[in-house]
Amino acid sequence: MGIGELDREAHVPEGTDGGTGGGTVRGPGGTRGRTPGGTRGRTPGETPGGAHPSGQVPRTLAESLRAGGDGALTALLRARPDLLAPVPNDLTQLATRAGTRASVVRALERLDRFALQTAEALAVAPDPAPYPVLLALLTGDTPDPAIERALPRAVGVLRAQALVWGDDERLRLVRTARELLAPSPQHPSPTGLGPTVAEATSGMSPGRLQEIIATAGLPATHDPVSAVAGLTELFTDRTRMAALLDTAPPEALAVLDRLVWGPPYGEVTASPAPPVRWLRDRGLLLPASTRTVVLPREAALHLRGGRAHRLPEPAAPKVETAREYRPQVVDDAAAGQAYAALDTVAELLKSWDQGGPPVLRAGGLAVRDLKRTAAALDVPERFASFWLELAYGAGLLAADGEADEKYAPTPAYDSWLDQPPAERWAAIAGTWLAATRTAALVGGQDAKGRTLAALGPGLDRSAAPEVRRRVLGLLATLPPGAAADPETVLARLRWGRPPRAGVNGSLDPREQLARWTLEEAELLGITGRGALAAPARALLNLPLAEAAPDVASDAAPDALTGLTDSAGAADPAGAHACEPSVAASRAATLLAPLLPEAVDHVLLQADLTAVAPGPLLRPLADLLSVLADVESKGGATVYRFTPGSVRRALDAGRTASDLHTFLTTHSRTPVPQPLSYLIDDVARRHGHLRVGAASSYVRCDDDAVLGEILADRRAAPLRLRRLAPTVLAAQADPTALLDGLRGMGYAPAAESAEGDVLIARADARRTPPRTAPAPVPEGPPTPDATLLSAAVRAILAGDRAATVARKEPAAPTDTTGPRTNGTLPRTSAAETLATVQAAAMTGSAVWIGYVNAEGAASQRVIAPVRVEGGFVTGYDHTADEVRTYPLHRITGVAELADDDV
Repeated sequence: MGIGELDREAHVPEGTDGGTGGGTVRGPGGTRGRTPGGTRGRTPGETPGGAHPSGQVPRTLAESLRAGGDGALTALLRARPDLLAPVPNDLTQLATRAGTRASVVRALERLDRFALQTAEALAVAPDPAPYPVLLALLTGDTPDPAIERALPRAVGVLRAQALVWGDDERLRLVRTARELLAPSPQHPSPTGLGPTVAEATSGMSPGRLQEIIATAGLPATHDPVSAVAGLTELFTDRTRMAALLDTAPPEALAVLDRLVWGPPYGEVTASPAPPVRWLRDRGLLLPASTRTVVLPREAALHLRGGRAHRLPEPAAPKVETAREYRPQVVDDAAAGQAYAALDTVAELLKSWDQGGPPVLRAGGLAVRDLKRTAAALDVPERFASFWLELAYGAGLLAADGEADEKYAPTPAYDSWLDQPPAERWAAIAGTWLAATRTAALVGGQDAKGRTLAALGPGLDRSAAPEVRRRVLGLLATLPPGAAADPETVLARLRWGRPPRAGVNGSLDPREQLARWTLEEAELLGITGRGALAAPARALLNLPLAEAAPDVASDAAPDALTGLTDSAGAADPAGAHACEPSVAASRAATLLAPLLPEAVDHVLLQADLTAVAPGPLLRPLADLLSVLADVESKGGATVYRFTPGSVRRALDAGRTASDLHTFLTTHSRTPVPQPLSYLIDDVARRHGHLRVGAASSYVRCDDDAVLGEILADRRAAPLRLRRLAPTVLAAQADPTALLDGLRGMGYAPAAESAEGDVLIARADARRTPPRTAPAPVPEGPPTPDATLLSAAVRAILAGDRAATVARKEPAAPTDTTGPRTNGTLPRTSAAETLATVQAAAMTGSAVWIGYVNAEGAASQRVIAPVRVEGGFVTGYDHTADEVRTYPLHRITGVAELADDDV
């Protein structure tokens, strides 16, 4: 293998001489020449993490959890809520569950970058690893104050998540995490390191080992174990390793340079080049397969200067300011967007008042219907998808459930319209914050290659609410009026939650969600000109008076994001937290003064238009939208009166006099004569023709009008035939007949079977009551304080029952062997009855084994109070309540060595 035969490239860090220089920092296993690590970063006198208060070193994860106390257990269950389903019986079961693969993977995915780098360094360190060894792997030869300050927090995070246990002298990564993070050919380590010398030479022949140590200048040994130990000691000795590399050809050092930062594997030919043979003969490259060699971990660490990671990131990157505005400018801009959002949602749903487009068989909206909706709203299709999904998520829009299913507004839409504008905005903004449906996915494809449709299935992304709150929380760290640089926001998010690769190498899904969040927040009025507005701060339960502290600090990496940090610590914003309904009310109160006031008048003009100088009161807006068509929007809305719009108002049950009175009442200018003539002319002709259902028919008192219709070639598609002088029959349904006649310039009216004119009101079409789609949670929900407290009490009580010391009977009745703690006691019925009766008389506690009606066995500590009728009633320390147990289900009983329960 030559220099060009390696399949990947890596580089020695700038300023490193490839290991030829001396140094005081060794690889794992040696002694570090700098400050002893056990106390680094701790307050003097503080007990090392993971140690028992008595000083006893925990031997298992369960013992470490037992030593942590109630606070540590509560923090663990809050940070890893999957451990609570169901509540473990005791700490041993909790520790077992915390080490399962699915739970460990979930916990690792929620670590910030430096905590994850710390776990990765522990995975390549000896097990157990002293704190100085871990620090050496992260800092390398050159001390780094930033890493030294951040490492205690990272170790604390891993301990709080039950991923690391033991004191600072014996840090242990849980076995499953080590298996996931340790280097292997199938799963390369993020550190880029390969196997140790011992792992790489495990199948090597003793003769070949002796050849390697002889070529490396080491004395011969009598067994492979000592040979591997000698080679390992050579690679971890900085002085001797530097001397060995000084004799290497430059081409061989170039080969090492390409492997040092990973991947550490390279392919070889049957006849490798001289530089590769030189490295292979001295064990600097060891065989991984017949055609693959690997750089052993100890040699790579020397070449890296002792560092496990090429670029440790102990501190979160800061969110930078792109531009600064006056807070009032930001709030005004956001309020304008908020009002536009309300107007867009109302316009969308009003256009579907008589029934919207049909529902696809697979669910969702057809592409052509989405295009029509976007054209009607005068927005791009992706924005139309956003408004549709927002209305759907808020429960304002749903399928009607009919045989030919269509979309239509729900009854909740009318209730929403009755609310003040600020409250309407708070409702839809709160919906957006909690929604898992992601409109930006519309038009993409799912895992099976099917196109994702608006309002259809497959749009839920469970991480969306968390990402939205994190993004907005980061914007809140800047001073009011400051717009963040989007790239620094994304960089901060990547540090707080290292990205996972997307499908086919696409962008990380969480980063996509973050970019969409910034865009959608501006559309909705959460932000104005890129800066977080005051109403949005209230909606997010964030302080309003002053800027929040920078979340990039090491101590609180996820502060003010609405979530707990990776250590499970409470969010500093919790002091300002309140119920969502209270937060929405605060946001509406702040937004209301910023919105334009509704007006009760319009300005009629001679060109058959009306200008609304501001948002109209709802009754005025509703009737005017029926009587006229919206021609343009902006600071003032322009409405245009047409024969069709006037006829629409007459169809809704209004009379000509009603319309004249309405316009006179609400216009600040005189009603123009052309508009009065238009209303009177359409009203005079309205209803002259009547259309009803036979297949369908047209009747009119003036048979000359019917003759004109029959003679008109445009009526041919309707297939009309005269049945009587005043009646025409058609082979088209009434709706098609109405549309056809209106297209010919007539003003027909629909009539019922009784001959009455049918009134078509704008709000006639509503779905049955529908509930809004429920968000799809990302894993188990975070437990509340009540559940956490109860779970901690139950686990600790169960652990007490499983580990409590018991008195052994003088003559054991169980002949299968001695009874030990943790096994169910076995006593005869007479012994059980006598023991619990004695305990009830003396008020002492006993330890029982109990089998419930489902056959599940458990251990409990109870203080009997009453024994009668085949039942024992007492205070159950395990359940923390008074319970009654049938005596025949108690398998045995034992007195406690210490009754102080």
